[in-house]
Amino acid sequence: MFHKILVANRGEIAVRIIRACRQMGIKTVAVYSEADREALHTLLADEAICIGPAPSLESYLNMERILSATVAMKADAIHPGFGFLSENAKFAEMCQKCHIAFIGPDAQVIHKMGNKSEARKTMMEAGVPVIPGGKEPVHTVEEAMAAAEAIGYPVMIKASSGGGGKGMRISRSAEDFQMNFQNAQMESVKGFSDDTMYIEKYMEHPRHIEFQILADKYGNVVHLGERDCSIQRHHQKVLEESPSAALSEELRRKMGETAVRAARAVGYENAGTVEFLLDKDKNFYFMEMNTRIQVEHPVTEMVTGMDLIKEQIRIAAGERLSVRQEDIHVSGWAIECRINAENPEKHFMPCPGTITNVLLPGGNGVRVDTAIYNQYKVPPNYDSMLLKLIVHDKDREAAVAKMRSALGELIIEGIDTNLDFVYEIIGNEAFQKGDVDTDFIGKYFPAY
Repeated sequence: MFHKILVANRGEIAVRIIRACRQMGIKTVAVYSEADREALHTLLADEAICIGPAPSLESYLNMERILSATVAMKADAIHPGFGFLSENAKFAEMCQKCHIAFIGPDAQVIHKMGNKSEARKTMMEAGVPVIPGGKEPVHTVEEAMAAAEAIGYPVMIKASSGGGGKGMRISRSAEDFQMNFQNAQMESVKGFSDDTMYIEKYMEHPRHIEFQILADKYGNVVHLGERDCSIQRHHQKVLEESPSAALSEELRRKMGETAVRAARAVGYENAGTVEFLLDKDKNFYFMEMNTRIQVEHPVTEMVTGMDLIKEQIRIAAGERLSVRQEDIHVSGWAIECRINAENPEKHFMPCPGTITNVLLPGGNGVRVDTAIYNQYKVPPNYDSMLLKLIVHDKDREAAVAKMRSALGELIIEGIDTNLDFVYEIIGNEAFQKGDVDTDFIGKYFPAY
């Protein structure tokens, strides 16, 4: 087992990893930017080291500084969390060259699955159903338009290296295609330094269903059931739940087996997520694979009783999976809401500032993953997520009621948040019936 792990991240996920390491008896090193000098993860870790100024490119995305800090602090592994360098194949390769364990899949797999067009091709070869679309990536408007006309409108324009909703546009006709393609490509170049795009059929009103998988170094692969992530705004998830009200036991089994097959097809190791779109006729299609821990992993932990961060660490240290597929049972229902420092009334404008008062909800089956505290200064430099509120109960109806109660108890003062907006979603009649899809917010909350 590892002696010391450097956590190459910030915020609630850094705190989450540090707590898991502490419970395993593993020492931790927190890295921080100058903007995060008073951040909670720096206070909880055994050691902390500054890696640069506030901008991410000079700190949390600076590979050389993070690796230098790892060597200087004598850590033998790096946990990248999510975001930042977690899906960066070059960083995983540099870790390997420096004889530092990267807690995640190897560089080759990250590259293959991180490139969306390459991932599509790999899944097609493995017999995994994919969304109809172009077989080859495109770089120019002319190539892209030819692909769109062959597929048929509406189409989804996607960045091959994209993620988090960036580099994506829906085009419903040839008239708006060129503008949408150029905007998506510019966003891809700016965000991922890659102008490679691909075109696929846009599915109307699908559900976003993803399966959590774990795989060790010995060829053992399991799935831990699904998460329904259909409540989204501009392709950014707002709320997640497990299991999904849309899946029968037979469909759940079939999709889970397909997710495992997808992981085996690339020789996957560690934790990952296979994401599908489910249409109104219950046909499912591979969308992408996230080669890291997900923001929404707590809902899976709540219904399975497993600690995914600990499993990640054990797998990276060379241990076999602690469970077989038949050992995994989903119990009850879990829901997660993301609470962000943003103002929904002002187009979800980020709202950094000082939190003057915070009261976190509690009780049986209520979990809060966060790094905020009273008088904490939310910096303007990073993602606006403040906390994740997770509840668990015997069934969906009870979980929805518990989430509504917990949201009503949560107080964050001093800055604007999306708390009221999320509370409205939970209280929506269609949501309470489980009648959701990826267009839910646009349909029921058109002002947002």
